[in-house]
Amino acid sequence: MSNRSGLNTLAHTDRLSSAIRQTLKQKLEVLVPAWNGRVQDIPASGEGLTGPCAVIAFAEEVPKSAWAGYRRVIKISPYARPEDGGAEQVEAWSAVLMEGLHQVRLEDEEGGAFTCIYLGSSDCDRVDAGSGLVTRSLRFGVYVPETMERAQAETADSWMDALQSWTQAQLGQEWFVYGDVWPGGYRTQSILWRLTGCNITAAGTSALEVRKQWIGHVVAANVGDVRQTVTHLVEQLAVQTRIALSDSDDTRYVTVDEVSADLQADAYLNGQIRLTLQQRIRRPGTEAPLIREIHHSKGIE
Repeated sequence: MSNRSGLNTLAHTDRLSSAIRQTLKQKLEVLVPAWNGRVQDIPASGEGLTGPCAVIAFAEEVPKSAWAGYRRVIKISPYARPEDGGAEQVEAWSAVLMEGLHQVRLEDEEGGAFTCIYLGSSDCDRVDAGSGLVTRSLRFGVYVPETMERAQAETADSWMDALQSWTQAQLGQEWFVYGDVWPGGYRTQSILWRLTGCNITAAGTSALEVRKQWIGHVVAANVGDVRQTVTHLVEQLAVQTRIALSDSDDTRYVTVDEVSADLQADAYLNGQIRLTLQQRIRRPGTEAPLIREIHHSKGIE
């Protein structure tokens, strides 16, 4: 069974790699017009390379994250001719790649979405022996959400339902709100709420206090929109303090215990918002039995 699962995973990731490679080629040619038609996926051996150009090579595959999906590490190597500036030109192109790809959502021809995260440079500038071109390798993690029914299904957690409904009401229908995992084909303006912890403590002899910890991921194409949205949600959570669990006459609420934001956090992987919700519930089995009879007796004189 494990061998069959491994073969299925390899076939799946091979298809993903092909789609990712093609999409990245198109994106790189847009970011650096000088590479139009010169983005190659051959090993960086120097054979057949004429600058200016770039090479895409797939490196290791990392086991998929519970919420972020599969991760493939990709090396993108820009090549520049010494007479065109060499190291200075490679430096300029590297800056363009970091700005144009880091935390950027891309979509392939079939509508599948993936996110690029810049992981750093794997080596220093060097002169390629085969071509005489100056190059540098930049490492990007490419995260591809797994298309699963459970990723798109509604959650059975009433707290999650309430948090998602509250968020949608705050931001409007142009935003997409997801729960637990990034779904395949997730939209650009989207928010993911993840449950990361739960603890229960006694609150007296007849009640329990339930606390749940959440992480909120806010993703948008514009950095300003991300900052504004994160700040708005945190402010509203601090002001309103209560979120309704239902719309019935017997409405129950969860209370905002603590909320904070880190605007520098990775939106796709780590999330910017930290939220703790709490609710006090009756301890099971603590209801006293009803008094059925009362006997009154005069005291002994």
